[in-house]
Amino acid sequence: MDPFDSNNTDRSNLPRNMIENRMFEEEPDVVDLAKDSTTFPTCQALDPDDVVYEPRSSRLLVRGLGENDLDEDDEECESSARLLGMSFMNRSAAHRSCSSPYTRQVPPRSCARPSARTLTVCMLFLVIVASMTMVLYFLPGCTFTRSGCPKTNKTTPFEQVYPLSTNGEVFPWAQLRLPRSIRPLSYDLTLNPDLDNATFTGRTTISMSVLHNTKCIVLHSAYLNITKATFKLGDGEARDVTVLEYKAREQIAVQFTEVLRTGQACVLTLDYSANLSHTYDGFYNSSYTEEDGSKRVLAATQFEPLSARKAFPCFDAPDFKATFLIRIRRKPNHLSLSNMPKAKSTQLPNGLIEDEFEKTSVNMSTYLVAFIVANFTHISRNVSETQVSVYSVPEKWEHTEYALDTACKLLEFYNDFFEINYPLKKLDLVAIPDFLAGAMENWGLITFRETSLLVGKQSSPLEKQVVASVIAHELAHQWFGNLVTMRWWNDLWLNEGFATYMQYMSLQTVFPQLDIGNLFLAVRFRALDKDALNSSHAVSTEVNKPEQVEEMFDSVSYEKGASILLMLNASLPGDQQFRKGIIQYLKEFSGLNTDTSDLWNSLTQVEVSAQHPNVSDMMSSWTSQKGFPLVTVSRKGGQVTLTQEHFQLASDNAMQTSSLWNIPVTYVTDNCSVAPECRRTFYLKTKSATLKDLPESVKWLKLNYRNTGFYISHYEDEGWAALINALSNDVGVLTHEDRASLVHNMFALSRLGRVSFHQVLHLLKYMSNETHTSPVTEALLQLGVIYRLLDQRQEHRLVARMKSYILHQFGSLMDQQTWEEEHSVSKQELRSALLGMACSLNEEKCIKRAQALFKQYVESNGTSRIPGDLQQVVFTVAAQSNEDWATLLSMYARVTYDAEKRKMLRGLASTQDARLIVWILKAGLMGDVIQTQELPLVISTVCNGFTGYLFVWDFIQENWDNLIEKFPVGSFAIQTIIKSAASQFSTQAHLDQVQGFFYSLKERGSQMRTVQEALETIRLNQRWMEKNLATLTKWL
Repeated sequence: MDPFDSNNTDRSNLPRNMIENRMFEEEPDVVDLAKDSTTFPTCQALDPDDVVYEPRSSRLLVRGLGENDLDEDDEECESSARLLGMSFMNRSAAHRSCSSPYTRQVPPRSCARPSARTLTVCMLFLVIVASMTMVLYFLPGCTFTRSGCPKTNKTTPFEQVYPLSTNGEVFPWAQLRLPRSIRPLSYDLTLNPDLDNATFTGRTTISMSVLHNTKCIVLHSAYLNITKATFKLGDGEARDVTVLEYKAREQIAVQFTEVLRTGQACVLTLDYSANLSHTYDGFYNSSYTEEDGSKRVLAATQFEPLSARKAFPCFDAPDFKATFLIRIRRKPNHLSLSNMPKAKSTQLPNGLIEDEFEKTSVNMSTYLVAFIVANFTHISRNVSETQVSVYSVPEKWEHTEYALDTACKLLEFYNDFFEINYPLKKLDLVAIPDFLAGAMENWGLITFRETSLLVGKQSSPLEKQVVASVIAHELAHQWFGNLVTMRWWNDLWLNEGFATYMQYMSLQTVFPQLDIGNLFLAVRFRALDKDALNSSHAVSTEVNKPEQVEEMFDSVSYEKGASILLMLNASLPGDQQFRKGIIQYLKEFSGLNTDTSDLWNSLTQVEVSAQHPNVSDMMSSWTSQKGFPLVTVSRKGGQVTLTQEHFQLASDNAMQTSSLWNIPVTYVTDNCSVAPECRRTFYLKTKSATLKDLPESVKWLKLNYRNTGFYISHYEDEGWAALINALSNDVGVLTHEDRASLVHNMFALSRLGRVSFHQVLHLLKYMSNETHTSPVTEALLQLGVIYRLLDQRQEHRLVARMKSYILHQFGSLMDQQTWEEEHSVSKQELRSALLGMACSLNEEKCIKRAQALFKQYVESNGTSRIPGDLQQVVFTVAAQSNEDWATLLSMYARVTYDAEKRKMLRGLASTQDARLIVWILKAGLMGDVIQTQELPLVISTVCNGFTGYLFVWDFIQENWDNLIEKFPVGSFAIQTIIKSAASQFSTQAHLDQVQGFFYSLKERGSQMRTVQEALETIRLNQRWMEKNLATLTKWL
């Protein structure tokens, strides 16, 4: 028996006052509550600004309220509507049973059979009535006057639509966000997971306070079979209550005949059962295989953003903070973990052990609750009165030492930097074998992918950089996100943007040897690329649907959020003003929820120089509108004019926006261009402004010093020529960040159509003298994108020319790279990019060296080590041979070190053999040989090859339902899958295919912002190719 059966189709049980519109199946049935609202127990009245209206569908709906406040013309409209037959509802209480307002009256059985003529007339009348009803029904914004002309309806509010719960009763809430009439104070959770049968039972006791008079309590629950519910008001006796469920919004409700009054305390207790999730959210089960071949099972949680409700009934929104006391029952051979330290363990008569954890010492949002039942081992260390532990499966405990050392150092740094000590007694970092996200910042129990936490003693500095970055990000969340939390998901950037910024800033201070600056620069470039699309969104943007919540986890919230914080910090005088502001923000709102304006207000209150603009005024322009500015430099003698406009790749004359930003434009000149004291700042607040006092002797100026600003600069022809000439004469005339930003900006302007591709190639001539990582890797990335598009369009002659151009332009740098161990992170990044490009272009020397290294590695049975930064290159080359591909697959099945295993997987996915491509895609979906969590990585890798990208597109279409069953619609995994496939297309035929497929999905994915981004990317690829193929033919 399915406890969640929703197939309640017995229409004979419907109340009399619901229309049975049998002739128009798509028109929803309705209940009019306006005329008889006393029969309907209502929740707290809504602020009109907070009302969200349910879209009409074929569901049974309830309409009501708002029909009483009519002006004179409105009354006539009401009367006319009645004459037209709109009022079909039985409003006579005399016809209703005293016991229930919804009892259906049984018609007498002795009615005479109507004649055929009567039936015909009745049917005709019903058709006319229904037609007029539909006309008026779909014109809710109009009121009809005596003259018959429509006028705008400014007095009658929209009718609110209430859905039906699973048992057929009216569900008393019609919005995504919960009512504010009830506040949870504390949760008492008892969970009993059965790992063998992948099920669990639970009891949740919620202590609450009534904030506003109400007759109902509405909270969240998803896929839980609630078996018993009791309610206690104040000191009264607990009594059984009925729980209504509305599955579409994952909400449940308890209604009362009496009013719960402001200030009263109450307790709701819910017993339930459920299956452990087989996806990667909620309370989910997983397994792993030990070295001896035995299989181990475990259960873990991933609640952000909307999945705590899948483990226990709760007020599952960020601003419903409460305390939690958690008990977990387990077998003796398992351990359990939760947010707080274990208080006690009790042996139960059935042989299980019940672990009780201390009540949380802080109020937490539900998405931060976590618990794990597994057979893990750990190492620990005490730091600043906090016990820090790293957990892993037993066979990988040797790979935990680096994570522990890194976490301890970063915890001490954050305690000092924020001037607020980490508030919990313990901090656990847990590596989970089967985990979709990179990591999750659960308070006191941070969960990670194994690749994000575990590194071997011989790991390369690049691999350690990855682990340190993730740990730094998640520890920063313990303050930004956990201690101070965004009020709603529209301001997710307050969590993720800050954590991203702090991860880079902290590593630059604590671990300078990891050279994290190059990575931060690269992700800022990628954030600009994403935000240049018309399908992008504002940093703080409206979120009204679950899939919109999922889609907020993107580069705008993370990398753009971090980028504008860097820009703000760089624009403030002194090196401590920004820190003072965020310390004030954390202390003022500790334990509370905030929105973006709270942050800007806190930073504004910190005293700064009179020359600096108001922080709130400046920064609101960066968070309230999508995109970023293009700043164009025009020079006439000593007068320099700066002009800003919206940089929008898809823009044309019809799409020009009036967006303006308050831009802290930094610049240097040929007189002084490298040292920090060379930097000058000009605040561009209007469409254009003039830089004064610039000597006419200045040969050139470069905007956006060290690329700390989130904008693109254009210098027009003379300005670009002067900069290119300066670089040709002396590479060191600009910082490496400035050189990389020139490369990035030039390619971006080419895509926009402001510069020709010939100018791009002219800039890249200086590359033979480039020695730093960032400019080279940015140029290779941009050229690689163009090369793949040409290859997949089968422009064979241009592909050959592009290959020759790249090898000629970067050949000397490629030849300089060694194949031995390298300890500099920056040099590792440089050679992995150069050799990766060389081998992908089948450069003979590169291929031979990679093949030789792989052969040596195989013959030594793994004792001969391949340098970590070269493993990807070597494995990718090996996978092009079917024999070596098979060898690599067998090694993949045996290897235990996760970073190396993932590189092997990318190598396997880079094969150009069609049969192997089909196999690896199916294997990733099945999850046996290749974990399903790795499927997005497999797809993005396959798409980069000439053979694979079309197979991926077919695979996505054929398996879409399976994909969204494993990964939620809008999730980062789905975003990656869609963008990886679509970004390779550049023809009208493929655009039509992609558009047709996604539009056919309707509620199964067509509404995603990612789909619009994918379509826009294809159009841009198509446009660029059409404009530049001739140029490429001429100049390559």
